Amino acid sequence: MAPSDAYSIISAAMVRMSSLYGRPLFNEWVIVRLGADTATVLHYEGPRLAECLSVFGKDVAQLRIEASDRAHAPGDFDFARSATGTQFDAMLKIADDAYLLCNNTELSMMQIRAKPEWLKAQVPFVNLSERFRLNPVKFD
Repeated sequence: MAPSDAYSIISAAMVRMSSLYGRPLFNEWVIVRLGADTATVLHYEGPRLAECLSVFGKDVAQLRIEASDRAHAPGDFDFARSATGTQFDAMLKIADDAYLLCNNTELSMMQIRAKPEWLKAQVPFVNLSERFRLNPVKFD
C-alpha cells in the first residue's frame, strides 16, 4: 500500500475508534520509519507536534520496553499498559521498517482500558492491523 493510502486508512480508523469509545481515543498518532541509527517521523496528527518531536525518545521509551520481548512483523501490535501522560500507548507495525504509534495525551492506558467501550473500540484497531498484515506500506 502507498503511504498516502495508509494515512487515510489510519485516519478513518482513528475516527471510528473514537466514535465507538465515546470520546477521542488516540488524539495523537505518528508514523515513524526506522533506519540503522535513525527514526524519521513521516506523518504526525495531534495537538503537540513541536513538543512531541523534542521529547520523542522519552515518550516512546515505555512502549519500546514493553514491546521489546518479541520481533514484530507488519500487522503486529503492542500496548504500553503502564504508559502515562504523553507516553505513547500503542504501536502497530505497518511496514518492515515503519510503525504507527498512538497516544492519548490525557488518559493513561489503564484509564482507557477501565472504560467498557474500550472493547468495542479495539475492533477497528485489529481490523487496521489485519490490513497492514495483508498489505504493508511500501515506501519508494
